Amino acid sequence: MSYKKIKKIKPVAREKKSTFPIVGIGASAGGLAAFAAFFTGMPNDCQQPMAFVLVQHLAPDHKSLLCELIKRYTTMQVYEVIDGMEVQPNCAYIIPPNRDMALVHGSLQLIDPIAPRGKRLPIDFFFRSLAMDQHENAICVVLSGTGSDGSLGVRAIKVEGGMAMSQNPESTEYDGMPCNAIATGLIDFVLPPAEMPQQIISYVAHILGKPPLNPHKVEPTRDTDLTNILALVRSQTTHDFSLYKQKIIISRIQRRMAVLKLDTMSQYDKYIKNSSTEVQTLFQNLLIGVTSFFRDPKAFRSIEHNIIPQLVTNIGPDSQIRIWIPACSTGEEAYTFAMLLIESQEHFNSNFNVHIFATDIDSHAIEIARAGLYPASVVNDISPDRLARFFISKEGGSSYLIHKVIRNMLVFSEQDVIKDPPFSKMDLISCRNLLIYMKPELQKKIIPLFHYALKPEGYLFLGTSETIGEFHDLYEITDPKYKIYQCRENICATQQLALGNFQSSLALSALAIHRPDTPKISFRELTEQTLIRRITPTAVLINRNGDILYQHGRTGMFLELSSGEATINNIIKMAKQDLRREIVTALDKAYSSHQTVIRPNLRVKSNEKDSQVKDSHEKYSQVNLTICPVTEKEDAPQNTTFYLVILDHIPEGEVAENSTDNEIRVSGEEIRDSVIHQLKQNLKVNQEYMQSTHEEMQTSNEELESSNEELQSVNEELQSTNEELETSKEELQSVNEELSTVNTELQSKLTNLSQANNDMNNLISGTGIGTVFVDHSLCIVRFTPKITQIINLISSDIGRPVAHIASNFKGYNSLLQDMQIVLDTLISKEVEVQTLDSSWYIMCIQPYRTLEKVIEGVVLTFVNITKRKQAESDLKETIRDNQIIQRTSLDGYIKYDMCGKLIEINDIGCDLLGYSRSELVKIPLSDIQADSNSAEVTTLLKKIDKASCDHFETKMKQKNGSIINVEVSVSYSGDISQYFIAFIRGISPNEK
Repeated sequence: MSYKKIKKIKPVAREKKSTFPIVGIGASAGGLAAFAAFFTGMPNDCQQPMAFVLVQHLAPDHKSLLCELIKRYTTMQVYEVIDGMEVQPNCAYIIPPNRDMALVHGSLQLIDPIAPRGKRLPIDFFFRSLAMDQHENAICVVLSGTGSDGSLGVRAIKVEGGMAMSQNPESTEYDGMPCNAIATGLIDFVLPPAEMPQQIISYVAHILGKPPLNPHKVEPTRDTDLTNILALVRSQTTHDFSLYKQKIIISRIQRRMAVLKLDTMSQYDKYIKNSSTEVQTLFQNLLIGVTSFFRDPKAFRSIEHNIIPQLVTNIGPDSQIRIWIPACSTGEEAYTFAMLLIESQEHFNSNFNVHIFATDIDSHAIEIARAGLYPASVVNDISPDRLARFFISKEGGSSYLIHKVIRNMLVFSEQDVIKDPPFSKMDLISCRNLLIYMKPELQKKIIPLFHYALKPEGYLFLGTSETIGEFHDLYEITDPKYKIYQCRENICATQQLALGNFQSSLALSALAIHRPDTPKISFRELTEQTLIRRITPTAVLINRNGDILYQHGRTGMFLELSSGEATINNIIKMAKQDLRREIVTALDKAYSSHQTVIRPNLRVKSNEKDSQVKDSHEKYSQVNLTICPVTEKEDAPQNTTFYLVILDHIPEGEVAENSTDNEIRVSGEEIRDSVIHQLKQNLKVNQEYMQSTHEEMQTSNEELESSNEELQSVNEELQSTNEELETSKEELQSVNEELSTVNTELQSKLTNLSQANNDMNNLISGTGIGTVFVDHSLCIVRFTPKITQIINLISSDIGRPVAHIASNFKGYNSLLQDMQIVLDTLISKEVEVQTLDSSWYIMCIQPYRTLEKVIEGVVLTFVNITKRKQAESDLKETIRDNQIIQRTSLDGYIKYDMCGKLIEINDIGCDLLGYSRSELVKIPLSDIQADSNSAEVTTLLKKIDKASCDHFETKMKQKNGSIINVEVSVSYSGDISQYFIAFIRGISPNEK
């Protein structure tokens, strides 16, 4: 049954989420006893409204009696589900046989199962729909059962913020389902069924007893507690969640607070500081991710039909397709890409190489991905053809192992995409459901980083929930629906990435330098504050070198872009010719004197004279130039590096008006004096400019001489370094050749090891010898398939102590003691043991020695000797009979059972008594006694009971009625309750 069918179910009338928790309970074999214990522990006067939905593996062709059985243990209303039944509080609902069930908008809907019998996973199916419908109100419980049904549903519940609970394996009849659920690392409580109700009631009371914390409204104390919690997580795990969205972080912390019954963030802060395991538990809860094979199939169809063909057609000979999947979780998506690429190799008849790099910060998830072993519920997400081709069924279909061909295409590793270096030259990056957890400032760092990691025209797959934000210059949209982007070739991308990293470092440095009570003032605020004091309409903030940091007002009248390569804007290069000298001298004077410098009434050419236009003339504007040092505070030190250039334009009307008045009032002589004064003023300015230029040239010459000496020294050092690099290059080439040789040897050894491993597996399977490998702690490390017929072992038992495993031995209870003795003495021990089915085995316990002669545990081997034991028993019986016959020299023998019925007689015995065998078979022992006195027979039997082999004399009756004296030797063979042997010989009168 595919999980996608949940979305296709027709919704019922009610579409509002229930306000009470719904508890989904899943069980399989042994589930009835667990259900009974669970509802027996549920108090009759429970004040918390809850509903319970029971999902059990039921026989499809038999009517279920579970509803009637559950009614015996609870006072709640118990219903067998009818399609569309609305869930009500304080009621229990039971799945009917041969149906799958989903919760949609608070109502239970029944679906005909598609999967064949034996492969249906109704618990996973219901848990997923429960998570999808109820979110944080969802609670799931996994009880006794075989297989792994429910483990994927637990993950879905935890992703939505619900609570998960499992039965402890010790209290189960079958611990397969609970063990697989616990192995996910997401179970909140592991308890016996009888203790679960009280824990659920307490949890629900804590959740519903008070309003939830508002993630958008953060009180100062809570903000401090949150900062402390994330700092503790960072210190112990090295991963920083401070730039993740606060709403998500707080939501996950709230769930842990609910489990621990803590009311405030401050209480949780104290708890996590005093707990040795809570940091890791919270870390795992923060990392819960949604993943599955072919998740969002339509998106992968777009990848398969539109993107992969482009990658294959663009690939060159002897090249490879490289894919990076950050935040890969347990690896399902990475393996999905591998399957698609293998199929594309066949479709395009191309044998290109594939390297897929899958990374995550969750080490537990990476271990699962590397193992490539997934529960049987993966059949819901994978077509039967792909399942048969790319997976190997394990343990009768209870789990599936990724095929080795697929596994060899992938490399799994721990990596933090936020702080660790990225991969490079990628053809495709798939990053879904990661950016949505991050704040915008972190997203702005990662999107350019992906651009750096991609090849030109490589692809970025983000999925429906995420976008590239403002970086449309780096990517071109390929599929708007599923957010597939193609990388644009941008020569500045690397520079932008480096600049972004530099700015981040600069910002961090600024935060480190400035105290919290003196926040950093931006260039804009600094400029505007000074302008307000000066009331200047046009101004430019510059540094000592003249680089423009901020512009205020319309500066186009005085500044213009310089020709040449675009660099950082500099006011000296951009200033018009008439202003350039004035700005240089005034800036130099302001720098040396730390005082404001004013240059009034400067003439600035507004436009160039056009030689093609008749009577065109040059136009000038009047401006007052002011350069003043800028500080953040009035009492700041005067060694500032910022200066404000103020350009106060004098309107043309005022200039003309003043000029008219002067023409009327002044005489020609005064005009001449004014011109001379103006010329002197210009000369003075030029002299100052020349002096400043001369001083700068002297300073520059001195600096150049010093630089020249330094360059000569650096040149010598570079030559020496170059020689060292040449030597290092040769050494690296040598090392590279050695590494290539070692790599070839390692590949050869890996191939040999794989072959040896295959041979060993086939050898162990072919010999039929059961073997168990046990470590120093007497915990199971590995076992062969044959051993499961002797000891009850499954794959999940690896890592469990031997003491926890139930054995089938009859009359042998010292296995642990014998194993410990072998470990202590290093002397092997052999014991013959018999199982409950009467099979016999030679059990050999011997130390496990490595090639370095190090003892790593013990090895138990079991060799079946049942046939040998039977042969030995038969041989002993035959030998005993022969020994008895050989021990006597009588003429004949007769074998009777305890009831006096003839079993066997030889020819001499028949001749001696005168009867044939057929006649003696019908004659009881008492009829051939000369005296049929029962006491004689009783005496004979007593002799047999005493197992006497002594001879004695008696009389026996022949067929013709004659009485003969005989000597009888009575013995027994095997079980004396079944038969005895009498050897007889006639006695002549002379012998007597």
